[in-house]
Amino acid sequence: MSVKKGDKVTINYIGKLEDSEVFDQSEEGSPLEFVVGSSEIIEGISNGVIGMSVGDKKQITMPPEQAYGDKVAGLEQDVPLADLPDDVGMGDLLATEIEGQEIVLKVIEIKGDTAVLDANHPLAGHTLTFDVELVGIESA
Repeated sequence: MSVKKGDKVTINYIGKLEDSEVFDQSEEGSPLEFVVGSSEIIEGISNGVIGMSVGDKKQITMPPEQAYGDKVAGLEQDVPLADLPDDVGMGDLLATEIEGQEIVLKVIEIKGDTAVLDANHPLAGHTLTFDVELVGIESA
């Protein structure tokens, strides 16, 4: 039996950046479960498992548009340091809520009395590679 759109699948995975740095992986004994073709997971993974069978292993490489999208310059904003926590520094992640949705902002620059915050997903603009092992299929 091979995976088709609408099936519920379970995978083990390791996600890597272009330089092979691991940015995420399923935890031992806790594989990831999702419905193929749904918006539960990024498009590149959802489409990449189609045709796999239980036990198959595959490397899936996807451009930004099939992962977390391109980086959007308009999502960077200067904010006065006085409006941020006292100990904020470069690379810090700050959470805020906008219209009931939690948004994570990354401090990408501090210049004088302002900080530049970036609301892009941290993986936006990156080509990603996932090593995937299919461990289960429930037919739609």
